[in-house]
Amino acid sequence: MGTNGSTMLEPIRQGLPPLDPAAVSNAASCALPPRYEAVREARRFTLGTLDAWDIGDRFDDVCLVVSELVTNALRHALPAGGALPGDPYGPVRLHLMRWTERLVCAVRDPSHDGPVAGGADDFAAESGRGLFLVESFSDGWGWHPLAGTLHGKVVWALFRLPRPSGE
Repeated sequence: MGTNGSTMLEPIRQGLPPLDPAAVSNAASCALPPRYEAVREARRFTLGTLDAWDIGDRFDDVCLVVSELVTNALRHALPAGGALPGDPYGPVRLHLMRWTERLVCAVRDPSHDGPVAGGADDFAAESGRGLFLVESFSDGWGWHPLAGTLHGKVVWALFRLPRPSGE
């Protein structure tokens, strides 16, 4: 535990079930600008995407988690000047990937530092609750550093979807 009641989290890869990238039935992503209006843009993008995929019934939980992941990326992962020079994709990117019975929301950001969890005992705090909310409203979450020539990390959250009806 840090002196301020926060703790750096180690990379978590376990918990994300083996999802074959070739079996993705739908995928969408959008670059987000380095300003807080990006949270509203991310919510709008998520709503439109989930509606197009006919899974809008999960919108409330998914959007809450997307909002928290994007807010964390904007608040903690951007350099002081916002954008990174030479980054053609924007500093923060939201990815939504759907398999038959799973949805993964992933937010890429340029920081190599892992997410920081606030003290779980301080529920009245204005900040630091984001990862607690992500854990509460998703079916699993984690993060990992990007490999190769990509810089930064990805923080992801998994949602189980109802089995499609045979209709």
